[in-house]
Amino acid sequence: MRAYGYCERLGAELWAEPWNALTNGAFLLAACAALLLWRRAGGQDRPALVMLLLVFAIGIGSFLFHTMPQPWTLAADVVPIQLFAFSYFGLALARFVGLRPVATGLGTLAFVAFALSLSWGLAPLLPPELRGSAGYGAFLLGLVGMAAALRRRPCQAGTAQLIGLAGLVFALSLTFRTLDGPLCASVPLGTHWLWHLLNATVLYLLLRAAIMHGSGRAADR
Repeated sequence: MRAYGYCERLGAELWAEPWNALTNGAFLLAACAALLLWRRAGGQDRPALVMLLLVFAIGIGSFLFHTMPQPWTLAADVVPIQLFAFSYFGLALARFVGLRPVATGLGTLAFVAFALSLSWGLAPLLPPELRGSAGYGAFLLGLVGMAAALRRRPCQAGTAQLIGLAGLVFALSLTFRTLDGPLCASVPLGTHWLWHLLNATVLYLLLRAAIMHGSGRAADR
């Protein structure tokens, strides 16, 4: 991995990561596609709209970080991702599982604690070039667990399928993120840009699940 953190970046110039920067447009496309779906579903689902706006923020924040890697752009990149992941988990507990507000809040806090514990516990065990992916392990487990739980409910078959597919794509996405450093010598372009493209797909699938379920339509449609 190069000195600036990602394989593609060779220096401090604004466009030193063109692929990593431009592929953030996929997040904006995913958010726009979800916005159209949200409007067709009635345009009244405020929780889904918040999730949708966070996807816009993810694309913008990641673009800023991959063009101007500084502490404030790192925060602009990481914070929307964390907010989306934990907020969506809470939304899923309430909307898909049907938990009441108190149980949803406690469940979300438990997931945050689990994610932080897994990240802090796993990162020291990994080689330095792989530690950046440790914090995403809980999100993958969360998607798999939620899909497995919903599969037990016949009325949630469609939602379970979307979240399960999102989990599979995220597993592939996380693999490419992790390989960016180890493969740098043989793949100078790196693989982080594939993380962007695949994650945009993941986020669209999750938004679609939330919007279709929240609109009152059958989850299998």
